[in-house]
Amino acid sequence: MRVGVAGLGRAFMLTLPALVGDRRVELVAAADPRPEARERFASEFGAPVYASVEELCADVAVEVVYVATPHELHAQHAIMAARSGKHALVEKPMAVTLDDCVAMVAAAEAARVTLMVGHSHSFDRPVTRTRELIDSAEFGSLRMIQAQYYTDFLYRPRRPEELATERGGGVVFSQAAHQVDVVRLLAGGRVRSVRALTGAWDRERPTEGAYVALLQFEQGVIASLNYSGYAHFDSDELCAGISELGTLKPVSHYGSARRNLARLDARDEAAEKAGRGYGGRDAARGSAQQKNERTWHEHFGVVIASCDRADLRPLPTGVMVYGDDAAHMEALDRPAIPRSTVIDELYAAVVDGVPALHDGRWGMATQEVCLAILRSARDGRDVQMSHQVAASR
Repeated sequence: MRVGVAGLGRAFMLTLPALVGDRRVELVAAADPRPEARERFASEFGAPVYASVEELCADVAVEVVYVATPHELHAQHAIMAARSGKHALVEKPMAVTLDDCVAMVAAAEAARVTLMVGHSHSFDRPVTRTRELIDSAEFGSLRMIQAQYYTDFLYRPRRPEELATERGGGVVFSQAAHQVDVVRLLAGGRVRSVRALTGAWDRERPTEGAYVALLQFEQGVIASLNYSGYAHFDSDELCAGISELGTLKPVSHYGSARRNLARLDARDEAAEKAGRGYGGRDAARGSAQQKNERTWHEHFGVVIASCDRADLRPLPTGVMVYGDDAAHMEALDRPAIPRSTVIDELYAAVVDGVPALHDGRWGMATQEVCLAILRSARDGRDVQMSHQVAASR
């Protein structure tokens, strides 16, 4: 697949190991408004670079556009790709409004191109293995899911729009898509209703930093979700000290986000965020993934799927099975390439014509739940779903 990248920021940095480590992918072009990012991409990949996504979509060499631009631009750029006859892999969240999601799906279907939404943590192998165990019926029916994650998300360097809910900022837009995608995959996909509360408790970071949500599925499964990005308790402690990206997290990391932010003003914060993107000064140092160090599987905090005869818990190292009489770990090998499952699904859809699970309609269903979290918290009532689809693979 000849891939053109729209947006060389942090999301691209995290997915880059999968893109360069898989022989089925060739990076042939990129677009970004930052000259330093374009210069580095041109030097590293010997490929053309553009200042606009429109120019990228006009490049005849590009087959797939990886849309990793700011949240509020996802719809515009995915539709632009579709109208140019390009397949699209769109970072989460799919879009800022449900109308945008509908328009993205319509554009892709009209152009007969693949629209896929990811990366989300429902691609993680421990999660998909948990789904397989549920589907096996070995442990009876799935009844309940509990998912929680406490992180320092809100205190990492942010651009202004990332702290403005109406522009796709806050933890509901940025983080709930992961959690909702995971529980939807495990529970079969179709959410019936959502009831939620959100918290925005720091005037200096005026957007949602926490939420609690109760999801009821059509099949009768119930799921409780909670998330906090306020940088106190860290749920990675409950995942053997392994970070969301699958790397070991040193004890000294605690409090680093708040300490770092305390030394920055608003202008410096935006520059710090840019510095962590491709071509930035900090990005040159590289993460464990950019250095090709072996990592464990990525994860999104504590997830427990309760069946009739066992509780199943995906972990970075495998799936823990808590049965009636004994508990055991179903270990998984370390991934050879981080996020390779995203490439697997994209390649199967684009090259082999296999319908993607994480297609536009799946992404729209997930985003419908995320938007319902905000709406339920605002209106103080249950919100009924109307765009849900089943987990088909």
